Amino acid sequence: MTQGATHILAIDQGTTSSRAIVFDAAARPVAVAQREFAQHYPERGWVEHDPEDIWRDTLAVMHEALEGAGLGAADIAAIGITNQRETVVVWDRATGEAIHRAIVWQDRRTADVCERLRADGAEPLVRARTGLLIDPYFSGTKLAWILDNVPDARARAEKGELAFGTVDSFLLWRLTGGAVHATDPTNAGRTMLFDIHAQRWDEDLLALLRVPAALLPEVKDNSGLFGHTAEGLFAAAIPIAGMAGDQQAALFGQGCFAPGMAKATYGTGCFMLLNTGEAVTSHNRLLTTPAYRLNGKTAYALEGSIFVAGAAIKWLRDGIGVITHASQTNDMATAVSGNHGVYMVPGFVGLGAPHWDPEARGLICGLTLDSTAAHLARAALESVAYQTNDLVEAMVADGAGALAALRVDGGMAANDWLCQFLADVTGAPVDRPEVVETTALGAALLAGLAVGLWRDLDELSSLWARDRRFSPAMSDEARAPLLAGWRDALRRTLLPNHD
Repeated sequence: MTQGATHILAIDQGTTSSRAIVFDAAARPVAVAQREFAQHYPERGWVEHDPEDIWRDTLAVMHEALEGAGLGAADIAAIGITNQRETVVVWDRATGEAIHRAIVWQDRRTADVCERLRADGAEPLVRARTGLLIDPYFSGTKLAWILDNVPDARARAEKGELAFGTVDSFLLWRLTGGAVHATDPTNAGRTMLFDIHAQRWDEDLLALLRVPAALLPEVKDNSGLFGHTAEGLFAAAIPIAGMAGDQQAALFGQGCFAPGMAKATYGTGCFMLLNTGEAVTSHNRLLTTPAYRLNGKTAYALEGSIFVAGAAIKWLRDGIGVITHASQTNDMATAVSGNHGVYMVPGFVGLGAPHWDPEARGLICGLTLDSTAAHLARAALESVAYQTNDLVEAMVADGAGALAALRVDGGMAANDWLCQFLADVTGAPVDRPEVVETTALGAALLAGLAVGLWRDLDELSSLWARDRRFSPAMSDEARAPLLAGWRDALRRTLLPNHD
């Protein structure tokens, strides 16, 4: 760390945009820069990014954020990186050029491969070693697809000419001028290739997916020196000292360091993580995932993924035109006295945890002639809370205690009505932080911890501040019929796919 440097530069490389945020020593954002980049859909169910777009925009927003903060490279104590997880990049070690577009976490092209692996009985092995289910969502089958479909890729990989990484690894490689090929346990743990208990790449899983070990990055602690920026990128070399996948970074940024603490991030979808300390095997189709590894010790989390949260509001706006702006849903939800029996199950792209039904599709039920646009808006918001409660119930069934509180972030967390309904449905207080950029904050905290800007987790906990607490205010008698209606709607959604 440069003497006197008291700021952290966090990279938040997401699915649709790349952002950089400068944080000060009080962990407060002082400058933000963001650029959206192109999405590519070459075939139905395929989603790709151009790695050069990601690199170009990431470097640009880093410079823009520094300029916006009025700071230079010498003022930055360290860089932290957080990223869209599971997205796969394979590049030439000699040139740094990607051999194919990045295959994005949303991509479903390997669904048939996953089905075959399940039919062959591979899921118990994958589950035991990785904490994951076999699904195209994860990186391993995407990587195998590139090796099988790009000419000479497999032969070149076996010779050690190619490198694989999730987006964090690719950015680290580029930022260090090719000097460092590394990742962290939170990203490695989403590949279907990494033994999260032994904390190493697994030979059996590599053989299962026919992935040469020569492709793989070194797996380092989330907080520690990864490398320095290469000459010419900035006026001075900056240490890169923190790295985590976006959802684990948000857990860290929310200060969920003790077992039993949980966060939910509401964006396009929703990702809920519960810190369990030790690894807990889910019997309710949740994922077991590394939360973070510090000084060689791994903390684990249970994770539940909801595929559609904010995307349901976007559909109301762009799909059927009942709203013109997402913020309208707050007032629309309060404009009606109740849901009038109207439920939305937003299975537009299937259902995630704990159902994992890729064939499920969206359903709205309970409509009558007096149903209005306000009822649809309320049903969309309510569906987010009901899905979250499904995750909470699955976590409790897996042995977690009752939630002391749920810390929320993401765009939808700005909706007061949703936060209150979430508290009412789950029966747990919902805490919204003052700093809602928790994903980038988590990367910043990991980097600052590594270079001594902050001492320990206790100090990081003291930096977290609550903006508002939403306390449960609904009686059990009022909650029970709402949940019964949701379960009936869910049954109607799931049953047609299993006849």
